[in-house]
Amino acid sequence: MTIRLRRSPQTSRVLEQFLEAPLEWRYGYDLSRETGLKSGTLYPILIRLSRRGFLETSWKATEPGTPPRHLYRLTARGLEMAKAQRQINPARRQALGAVPAGGEP
Repeated sequence: MTIRLRRSPQTSRVLEQFLEAPLEWRYGYDLSRETGLKSGTLYPILIRLSRRGFLETSWKATEPGTPPRHLYRLTARGLEMAKAQRQINPARRQALGAVPAGGEP
């Protein structure tokens, strides 16, 4: 089954970061630093991916007196879709703004 998602360059960056460690939970703040996206861009992407079933979300309690933090990770469906994105030829990926493995955009 082919999963299609209309991706902006920013969404491609986020998905690339999830593929760096696809089974790990990720904080939005860390994703913001890694992708260079501001919260007003990043969090709507994370919400959209979650609502479409590509990400699962969780809350993690931190130290007393601080609010819990929101975590995200790829679902099996999200992993399939993100890997399919990597099948786009490298020139197209760069044009979409995808972050190369281990590097800056």
